[in-house]
Amino acid sequence: MTPTAPRRKARPRIDLRRLGRAALLGPAARGRLPDAISHVVEAHRAHHPDADLEPLRHAYVLAESSHRGQMRKSGEPYITHPLAVTLILAELGAETTTLTASLLHDTVEDTDVTLDQVRDQFGEEVRYLVDGVTKLEKVDYGAAAEPETFRKMLVATGNDVRVMSIKLADRLHNMRTLGVMRPEKQERIAKVTRDVLIPLAERLGVQALKTELEDLVFAILHPEEYAHTRELIVRNAARADDPLAEVADEVRGVLREADITAEVLIRPRHFVSVHRVSRKRGRLRGSDFGRVLVLVNEDADCYGVLGELHTCMKPVVSEFKDFIAVPKFNLYQSLHTAVAREDGQVVEVLIRTHQMHKVAEAGVVALGNPYAPAPDDPADGERVDPTRPGWLSRLLDWQEAAPDPDHFWSTLREDLAQDREITVFRPDGGALGLPEGATCVDAAYAQYGEDAHACIGARVNGRLATLSTVLKDGDTVQLLMGQDPASEPSREWLEHAHTPAARIAIQRWLTAHPAQAESQQSEARIPEDRTALRPADVPDPGGAPEQPADRPATGHVLADLPAATVRLARCCTPVPPDEITGFAVRGGAVTVHRVECPAVARMKDGGRAAVGVRWGEAAECRVTLVAESFVRPHLLADLTEAMASEGAEIVSATVEPPTQQQVRHTYTVQLPDAGHLPALMRAMRNVAGVYDVSRAQPQPQGG
Repeated sequence: MTPTAPRRKARPRIDLRRLGRAALLGPAARGRLPDAISHVVEAHRAHHPDADLEPLRHAYVLAESSHRGQMRKSGEPYITHPLAVTLILAELGAETTTLTASLLHDTVEDTDVTLDQVRDQFGEEVRYLVDGVTKLEKVDYGAAAEPETFRKMLVATGNDVRVMSIKLADRLHNMRTLGVMRPEKQERIAKVTRDVLIPLAERLGVQALKTELEDLVFAILHPEEYAHTRELIVRNAARADDPLAEVADEVRGVLREADITAEVLIRPRHFVSVHRVSRKRGRLRGSDFGRVLVLVNEDADCYGVLGELHTCMKPVVSEFKDFIAVPKFNLYQSLHTAVAREDGQVVEVLIRTHQMHKVAEAGVVALGNPYAPAPDDPADGERVDPTRPGWLSRLLDWQEAAPDPDHFWSTLREDLAQDREITVFRPDGGALGLPEGATCVDAAYAQYGEDAHACIGARVNGRLATLSTVLKDGDTVQLLMGQDPASEPSREWLEHAHTPAARIAIQRWLTAHPAQAESQQSEARIPEDRTALRPADVPDPGGAPEQPADRPATGHVLADLPAATVRLARCCTPVPPDEITGFAVRGGAVTVHRVECPAVARMKDGGRAAVGVRWGEAAECRVTLVAESFVRPHLLADLTEAMASEGAEIVSATVEPPTQQQVRHTYTVQLPDAGHLPALMRAMRNVAGVYDVSRAQPQPQGG
């Protein structure tokens, strides 16, 4: 059973059987609008009062005559389907060209009408849209989808987002009438809708379609949970009190006193949203079933409303989000806040202009014809969409670089699974939209494309950071670029790349340069192929005498084993105040490990009994530090000089071969006191070119 999802407007659901009977009566006389499209016209005129209706009349006449005699599985005349699809788009505010193409969207696929006829009678724009939708109809979105066909489909979508708008409305009507199909086919179509089309609707910002599709899929794939959620909604609607209505009244009063003209509405949550909130919070309260929506005329009024609500009501500051200053990747703009009632219930409030609300509901459908040239800018034949969502622009960029269709398909599926996006800022004030979990590698390729191969590091919020650093919403990222035009990406970057643009660019370079890629793999397989520096090889400005590398260093550890020699394990180099444990080894000695060292678990699993150990008074200790830096002249001398100035005695050091102008140093040092460690690490970080210093992580070997 499919749900009766809440409608965006008060207009009742159209009786398709009545439309079918009207269609069977045949087209109206030329020059008159057929009665069957009167609902489409009414919805269209609500958004576009001056629209020319002749293309709609003409398109309906052609579609009805072409589909005459064809029936849907539900029993209605086939013409009811394009009529219903067109009505959905008209209610969302689609312009006349889109509605014309929608009426004709199945004619080329299912009747004798040709694309040439469509072009001759309706023009190139309509022909282009009908052709795009026809190609979508041939795509199998399931697991056996032919990747190259899907790629062509998305290219067509990207070149004109109205193609996908028609397809989404087409799928919505088919989902509404899915009950006539076998359960197994309903389930297959619902899964494809969930995995591919709903994420696309989200990215195109068409929330009105997305939410109803989610509810319809929910009802088919999770009927028991849907029934439970429906019962929760029905039970809440029967409540005598409504906290949402009470808060809405209070908001109206506050804004009336402030002389701010606004429309205050209650926006019920759809089924899936209620289900998610229920799983997150458990028992639902009245405020959980919807949100308060405030609509104003100007952008500045949004912030005026926010100020009044935060002044006169009790705001929940942690819930505030500004999607007006920083719109979401799918064009969404709004202010989000929340206010707390005296009974503890929290009511979410959305504040936006009427135009923002239109875009929030209809996304790209509300943008009209983005390809129409301005009156003083005649078209030159090139399609340029200044309002295309950033995600779609990026998709068009990276699909061209995908090495093969299968790689494109798998990357697309991964990208569609990313349902959250963050915004990071460049130092010049520009912004980059990235998926949640993106790293500096992703930011580099988003900003520079394949020139990002030369990236050697980054600053995040003013601090030097590795390219693997995961970015957070609102971070400022400055990318540091090398000067070598022959720079190459590292294979390791693939592990830190989350965006298709980054992964495809890196993989494309590795595929085109197999020799260098193999060399990188060899280096990764042979970690011992490093530059090993013994103390004599390390500059010693402080003049400290050389010490044997295997000199025992206890850091003054006391063991519960009388007369035992105590040694600190080299695999984890514990220092005070690390939590430690010990194990007896051959020769009557006790080896001391940090408790999180992998060797501890291994020895315990082997039946070795732990020996109690504890730190004594402060004394000298040995510790291993890892420094990450960019390559520059005299770096090694400057770094060791800084270490010597803090009283650190370098016992041993390894410097790995540089990779992408970055180098990793590992130092084992002797300190007179563990208390010197923080100052030593600060001194090392202050050396120019060093962007991180950390304690070495415990290694599996050792004991």
